[in-house]
Amino acid sequence: MYYYKYNNKFLFSKVQIEELEKTTEDQIMDCQDTIYFLNSMDPFSSRRGFMVKSPSQLEKSNEGLEILQTDDNDSPIPDWIGKRIKDGNIKAINVSFPKWKEELDDLPSHWRINVIALGDVGSTLLIGLRLLGSNMTIGIYDRSPDKVRRWVHELGQIRRPFHEKSFPTVEAVDKENLFDCDMVVFCASKGIPPVGSESVDVRMVQFEGNREILKEHGKTAREKGFKGIFAVVSDPVDLLCRGLYLDSNTDDEGNLDYMGLAPNQIIGYGLGVMNARACFHAERNPGLEHYFSEGQVFGPHGKGLIVADSMVNYNEENSLLLTEKTLNSNLEIRGFGFKPYVAPSLSSGALSLIATIGNEYFYGSSMMGEVFMGAKMRLTKNGLDVPSYSLHPLLKDRLENTYNQLRSMI
Repeated sequence: MYYYKYNNKFLFSKVQIEELEKTTEDQIMDCQDTIYFLNSMDPFSSRRGFMVKSPSQLEKSNEGLEILQTDDNDSPIPDWIGKRIKDGNIKAINVSFPKWKEELDDLPSHWRINVIALGDVGSTLLIGLRLLGSNMTIGIYDRSPDKVRRWVHELGQIRRPFHEKSFPTVEAVDKENLFDCDMVVFCASKGIPPVGSESVDVRMVQFEGNREILKEHGKTAREKGFKGIFAVVSDPVDLLCRGLYLDSNTDDEGNLDYMGLAPNQIIGYGLGVMNARACFHAERNPGLEHYFSEGQVFGPHGKGLIVADSMVNYNEENSLLLTEKTLNSNLEIRGFGFKPYVAPSLSSGALSLIATIGNEYFYGSSMMGEVFMGAKMRLTKNGLDVPSYSLHPLLKDRLENTYNQLRSMI
């Protein structure tokens, strides 16, 4: 091991890095704060920073779906490093990224969140943030100035009697100042099929149009050197996240230079409502109530979704039943004659965003190899924490099928 000190932070690696000031193992052992492990992996398919969950991650040269699977092949390491890993107190940083030192920055203590687009999803999400959010200031932007004026007034007039100052402040934001914040929330959508178009995949119809809008913002984030979280709420979130990553990191000549958004800066918010829908059906079907304490969801917000009835005692039949019911939930709402945007805006949007800035677990899509894949996760000062599991073989097969499906789409 090689040990370093940089800007009062302690780092270590298995390869020598000439540009860093060397220190001793004794000094780094005495550090009570986060320590950083420096590795090198292909930025096309690897994260720039993440919480180290097992000793084997100190040896890996690539990433993929294995992020979700417990690896018992532990590498020989000093005991004190093993304890730090167990405590979740080591962050890995991929030095293959030109701007890897940004991973040493701390999370904000008070979040500035800017929301792009105030349509059905954006406005409903904002209501949730205004009512339930704390430790944040909210900025809003839309191409229509009238919509911005409306929602500044509407949200500003939501007050709890005798606690009138207890809600986050809401302010208008100009387009040129969109990235002067800690989190950008992208809610824009183009070409949503009307009610009655249930024969098509509503989410996929929006992909090309939404990617074009998102590409513009990704390029701006690159130009501005944006260091915060780019939250993608628009459909289809998993594919849009990957598209955003590639577009943001491509220069004007079409070359990938990785000078844009880091993969762990991009999080997709579409899976929260799928968990909520699974809960809705679990409480209405006798024998599936254990989902609340044992179950989880994985994958995309749509085709390829995986509902696992239990991570403790996985049952394929129960899981497939819950998956089918969950996938059809939006079609049921459309069958009633309405667009299903309220639950997604709140469960995937507002509530999940609040959990993110509160360092709590939520469902989101993050980069796993060449795709963005939905799973349980949380944002911590030591990096994005994605839990791993001892997966049932049938569940593992389903995860691999979905992963390969997403990769083929990209």
